[in-house]
Amino acid sequence: MSATRVPEQADDVVSKPSNASVAKTLDRLESAVRAKGLSVFARIDHTAGAQGAGLKMQEAQVLIFGGPKSGTPLMVTRPLVALDLPMRALAWSDATGQVWVSYNAPAYYAHRYRVPDGLEQNLAAIEALVDAVIRDPA
Repeated sequence: MSATRVPEQADDVVSKPSNASVAKTLDRLESAVRAKGLSVFARIDHTAGAQGAGLKMQEAQVLIFGGPKSGTPLMVTRPLVALDLPMRALAWSDATGQVWVSYNAPAYYAHRYRVPDGLEQNLAAIEALVDAVIRDPA
């Protein structure tokens, strides 16, 4: 992919460019999540919601996903982590039409909730899933 300007960041948010549309990017992510045996809990189309309210906004969709094998040990050890789980990824387009996939960095959860050593790897799957999706040329 050609050099692309990274959007302004919120603290602890990772944003990576995608070579597909917002919908196609989330379709790919949803397929990858299901292939890993994880659950998809919701897909939220913020653009459609805005249109339903008579408003306009850039394309933006969120996928909420996770699995009990990775999330439950975190929530048992640190119950408040349930405020941020299951995980979510946002596919959105910027003003130039570039599509991005953004998600909270796994280190964000580990730091915010003081996740004990050994459990932080339960949060890392999102990075590999997103990387596989944005590399896929299909």
